Amino acid sequence: MKELFGKLIMNYPYFAAAILFMIGALTVLTRSDLLKKLIGINIMESAIFLIFVAGGNIRGGVAPLLSKANSGAVYVNPLPSALMLTGIVVSVSVTAFALALIVRLHRAYGTIDLQRIAELRSEVAMDDSNHHT
Repeated sequence: MKELFGKLIMNYPYFAAAILFMIGALTVLTRSDLLKKLIGINIMESAIFLIFVAGGNIRGGVAPLLSKANSGAVYVNPLPSALMLTGIVVSVSVTAFALALIVRLHRAYGTIDLQRIAELRSEVAMDDSNHHT
């Protein structure tokens, strides 16, 4: 058991990312409020970013700046961090688009509760089918 806790503490970024991802997935699956679902998706994205950045890290590594003083140093891989900057930009863009859709849904239906929107849509569909027959 002590060995398990030692490994857990040693790999804490991965453990934290797994916990964050589970919280986000649980939020998306259990909430019917669209804003809460979007927050859950953002939490899951943050967990993925954490995994990638932690994967590029090397314990005892230094920033990848070449200098004569650090000629034998082990450098941290900058590629995962650079890729995650791109991922963050895409994530912010998707979040902004989703918020715009949520605002549009609120204007159209008066609510952002997914179950209530589905009920309203089924009522409209029933009214349309009754008018056509």
